[in-house]
Amino acid sequence: MRNGKKVIVIKIGSSTLVNEQGKLDRAYFDGLAAQVHALRQMGWSPLIVSSAAIACGLEAWGIEERPTDMPSLQAAASVGQNALMATYAEAFSRYDVLTSCVLITRHSTAQRNAYLHARDTLERLIDFDVVPIINENDTVATDEVGVENTIGENDTLPAIVAAAVHADLLILLSDIDGLYDGDPHRDPTAKLIPVVPSIDAHILAQGGGSGRGHSS
Repeated sequence: MRNGKKVIVIKIGSSTLVNEQGKLDRAYFDGLAAQVHALRQMGWSPLIVSSAAIACGLEAWGIEERPTDMPSLQAAASVGQNALMATYAEAFSRYDVLTSCVLITRHSTAQRNAYLHARDTLERLIDFDVVPIINENDTVATDEVGVENTIGENDTLPAIVAAAVHADLLILLSDIDGLYDGDPHRDPTAKLIPVVPSIDAHILAQGGGSGRGHSS
C-alpha cells in the first residue's frame, strides 16, 4: 500500500492484446481502460506490464510472420513501442488517466543502484497518480549465447516490478484460464490444474512453446 492506496501490478501478454491477425485489439484496450479506471475509483494504484511491442511493429510494417533473427525483432520492437504506447494513451485518456512508458533491461534490475532508481521512478509515478506502462527494452536487450542482458520471459518482469514497489497484488492476464495438463487449444481433453502446491519436475513438464505466432 502506498499513500493509502493498494498497489496492483497487471501483466498482459501479446496474445491477449492482439487478435488472430496479429493486429492490436483496440476494443480490448478500451475495456482494459474502463477496468483500470474502476480499479482506481476503488482505491487501487495500477501498474501495467505490457507485451506486444514487436507485434505492433510487425503490424506497422505489414509483416504477418514473426521474424526469427534478433535485429529484425529488435527493429520491430522499436517501431512498435510507439504504436503500443499511443494506443494505451488514447484508450486511457477517455477516463482522464495519464500513462507513462517505462522500459527496463536486465541492467535495471541486476545492479543495485540502477534497481533503486527504477524503483524510485515507479513509486514517484504512483505518487503522481500516473499508470506506468512497463516493458522490457527489447530494442537493446539481447539473448545471445553467453550474454545475460535480457530479463527473459515477460512473466518474470512483473514479478520483479511487484517486488520493487511492494505491490499488494500481481495478476497475469492471458488467453488461457490457467495451468493445464496439456494445451487446451490443441487437446480438448486437457484438464485445468486449479492449485499448484509446489513446483516440481512434473509441473515444469506441463510447460510448452508459444501457442500463437506473435508470442514468445
